[in-house]
Amino acid sequence: MKDILASPFISEMCEITSNMYRLGWNERNGGNISVLLDEKDVSPYLDTEHVLRKIPTGFDAPSLDGRYFLVTGTGKYFRHVAHDPENTLGVVRIADGGRTAELLWGFSDGGKFTSEFPAHMMSHMARLSVEPENRVIMHCHPTNTLAMNYVHPLDDRSFTHTLWQMCTECIVVFPDGVGVLPWMVCGTNEIGLATAEKMKEYRVVVWGMHGLYCTGKSMDEAFGLVETVEKAAEIYMLTVGKPRINTIHDDELRTLAASFGVSFREDFLD
Repeated sequence: MKDILASPFISEMCEITSNMYRLGWNERNGGNISVLLDEKDVSPYLDTEHVLRKIPTGFDAPSLDGRYFLVTGTGKYFRHVAHDPENTLGVVRIADGGRTAELLWGFSDGGKFTSEFPAHMMSHMARLSVEPENRVIMHCHPTNTLAMNYVHPLDDRSFTHTLWQMCTECIVVFPDGVGVLPWMVCGTNEIGLATAEKMKEYRVVVWGMHGLYCTGKSMDEAFGLVETVEKAAEIYMLTVGKPRINTIHDDELRTLAASFGVSFREDFLD
């Protein structure tokens, strides 16, 4: 077997989590990531017949049965992932109709996946139903996006419209808009189900007064969504309450989308 620590998926996870911590998006043990892996990605590095232990998920997910995930651990700090991946990460295979995660590698101190893994599973199923190539669910607490939650209405249309007006690239990067949820208790199936419902329409979901859930075909794509939303939120927070002399008008947003050939939520413009 090849050394799993040299695998592309572990290497990329170490790099991404380090960057997310450095940018202040994932303080302490805040935030989590799960990556859907193909068996061909895993088999060169692990004996897929050797199950270390079985961990109940507390959730039914029959459509994910037999699928493999790389997932961050509960209580683990993102700043520790790069130098201790075997303790902070785990590779699991979903079994028993989703009710069990078979641990194949990682969580070496006896730990388990993030408490929000059921919410991740729900979002993976929702995104796969509309985007079969989706592979990543990424949750973090970007500072300016979180601050914006306290001074801006929390609804899909107005939140999206404001972000689109902050940076020229925004309507191109997330033309599908941003879904927004009110404050809810995290780590529950209730917030997982509400997020998954939004994920049928959006690749970015705001958890009110909490953070972001972003998705992508790769970790790079999900990371890029976070940084684009966060840059727009930062510009908003730097300018909110000040006289606005200039803005990107709705007709200009339409022209921009047409120029880049992207379909966008026309109903989110005036």
